[in-house]
Amino acid sequence: MALSTVPRKVGIVGYGRLGQSLVSHLLTQGPELGLELVFVWNRDPGRMAGSVPPSLQLQSLAALGERHPDLVVEVAHPKIIQESGAEILRYADLLVGSPSALADQTTEQQLLEASHRWSHAVFVARGALWGTEDITRLDEAGGLQSLRVTMATHPDGFRLEGPLATAHSTRPRTVLYEGPVRGLCPFAPRNSNTMAAAALAAPSLGFDRVIGVLVADFRLLPAPLQAGDPSLLRSFLIPKRTSSTHLPPHHQGPAAALASVSPDLPPVLVNIGGSSPRVVWCLITSLPL
Repeated sequence: MALSTVPRKVGIVGYGRLGQSLVSHLLTQGPELGLELVFVWNRDPGRMAGSVPPSLQLQSLAALGERHPDLVVEVAHPKIIQESGAEILRYADLLVGSPSALADQTTEQQLLEASHRWSHAVFVARGALWGTEDITRLDEAGGLQSLRVTMATHPDGFRLEGPLATAHSTRPRTVLYEGPVRGLCPFAPRNSNTMAAAALAAPSLGFDRVIGVLVADFRLLPAPLQAGDPSLLRSFLIPKRTSSTHLPPHHQGPAAALASVSPDLPPVLVNIGGSSPRVVWCLITSLPL
């Protein structure tokens, strides 16, 4: 049974593995959840050929307003948020799947200003960060003095930029970076989203005081061998200790409905500033560790 007589419109930005999973779920389960997929955009439009109906393929992000989305889900790259996030908020709520983009203070400020100006909320994906709720509780109680997040994987699992792209691992285990998460995100935009979620979950520490450690470990399996389940989707958007009746009516729609896709995991959350009232949501994904 549909959750609403009027379908809520959802747009997907990015058509990699996660984007493909989201599109597949929305096409098959969307109607019963009261959701309607209205567009899919990808930097390489050719990747959508044969799998995304032509009528749903959006050729330019500048034209997304013509599809009248209620929620836009970004699962592409931090640059998309930095370049187009504020403009997306002009037309719809925005779920940021690449929270490392918020390490850039200008981007974060632009999103917050656009959120308040256009009365659209910003949601943040929490990635593979378990224990987010405990982190936030400690932070709110003033008991969180420091936070350190270590990510270790086979070197083939990294997609690094700048000076980290030329770093070589000659030993079985090599620390590529150790320092503030803000300094890591620009050089490991695809591999620092979990750390970025931790920085957002602990605003008293933030990107400058949460420490990120990136480790290349040859003893770990390469990412392709770890991905036994091709679907990265596990659950969506669970509200923080508050009834949905306290949210604006349009915030009870697509985000709440998406929570029904995979309700098998426990609720967790990540902190982000959105339009008033401030809304705390999370996106749970299952990523190879």
